Amino acid sequence: ALQHRGQESAGIAVTDGSKITYYRDFGLVSSVFKSESLKKLTGHTAIGHNRYSTSGASDSPDNIQPIVVSYKYGQLAIAHNGNLVNALELRERLEEEGSIFRGTTDSEVIVHLIVKSKKSKFVEKLVDALLRLRGAYSLLVMTNKKLIAARDPWGFRPLCMGELNGSPVFASETCAFDLIGAKYVRDVEPGEIIVVENGQVSSFHLPGSEECKKSQCIFEFIYFARPDSRIFGKSVYEVRKEFGRILAREYPVEA
Repeated sequence: ALQHRGQESAGIAVTDGSKITYYRDFGLVSSVFKSESLKKLTGHTAIGHNRYSTSGASDSPDNIQPIVVSYKYGQLAIAHNGNLVNALELRERLEEEGSIFRGTTDSEVIVHLIVKSKKSKFVEKLVDALLRLRGAYSLLVMTNKKLIAARDPWGFRPLCMGELNGSPVFASETCAFDLIGAKYVRDVEPGEIIVVENGQVSSFHLPGSEECKKSQCIFEFIYFARPDSRIFGKSVYEVRKEFGRILAREYPVEA
């Protein structure tokens, strides 16, 4: 249902509570995921990603998401939609501190910031990393025990929350919920972090996020989103029709 958001590559990472298994490759979802590859992805929590490259080479397998890494405290996987305007600056600083990057995306910078944080708890590490970012990000971060959704304080990119059989689900657009029979609950708010652990859902906002001016990306309504989706709390189809009405009023066709 979200294939329109990216056609270069696709990936899924899933955890069974003890380890994260993943499969990624170039191509459309239908060509990447066959029954053989899906059978290996067993577990109770998963994240997926379709890539439309805006940062990093499109032909590098290391840039396919979700990014999955192992570090001192276990494994984590991350799926990112957006662009970080200070990614190069952060990357250079991290490399000077000894970090080794496999890919060339700005998304990998987030992973390094998380694992290098001096905070003790994982959620604190994530917050520590997010406070250093500038730009657009809608994130899903998964560990063996947690699923975390986060949206930048400016609200550039969409991220919505739904419910399927009593469990929370997240997606860039509501059309993904329609396909699997999930119920749309609400949008993840700008600057909000939602933590799902042991069947419990908790939420809080990044410090200082209320001071950021909300800046929704107009490109989502014009190009990215599917007409039958709701993003930023509005129907994409209805917004596009209103665009047409405004355009007709401002530039009427002369007989």
